[in-house]
Amino acid sequence: MSYQKHDSAIIDDGAVIGENTRVWHFAHVCGGAQIGEGCSLGQNVFVGNKVTVGDNVKIQNNVSVYDNVHLESDVFCGPSMVFTNVYNPRSFIERKTEYKDTLVKKGATLGANCTIVCGVTIGEYALVGAGAVINKDVKAFALMVGVPARQIGWISKYGEQLDIPLTGNATTLCPNTNEQYHLNNDVLTLEKA
Repeated sequence: MSYQKHDSAIIDDGAVIGENTRVWHFAHVCGGAQIGEGCSLGQNVFVGNKVTVGDNVKIQNNVSVYDNVHLESDVFCGPSMVFTNVYNPRSFIERKTEYKDTLVKKGATLGANCTIVCGVTIGEYALVGAGAVINKDVKAFALMVGVPARQIGWISKYGEQLDIPLTGNATTLCPNTNEQYHLNNDVLTLEKA
């Protein structure tokens, strides 16, 4: 076994878990899950069958990653944040054929207690603030807060808020890395080195 598992964790037959991943107390990984290398699944984490998790993903305590949720590498899921996979659930109506895909792209951060309503894409390196509710797609590098969430700024790959307007044309540097960001209308891109 190339990953670490606490004795209380349950990993169903068929689950694929990469090297150096740690599965902590009372976690449950279903048999169809695919989890990358160097991940951390905190206490009481649930990972469904139709879930993919990239490398170096951190899923903090009390998070359920339900079917049809896909996390790319370097994603951070804060404590007790919530994913859904049915848009209009009813206990008395079977809707397993109506699951909607949710994609969280590379390097995005989902803050503690936020909710991600199914069927959305969270862009690369976006940051969703604690307690926010995401009900539509999020742009790369967007800083999102509130219920429902709205964009209040831009965030660098390093995780620093950038001094740049929400729309227009502008250029700025990350205060920590000096990487350059370009705003064109309402799309922010990181200049490639």
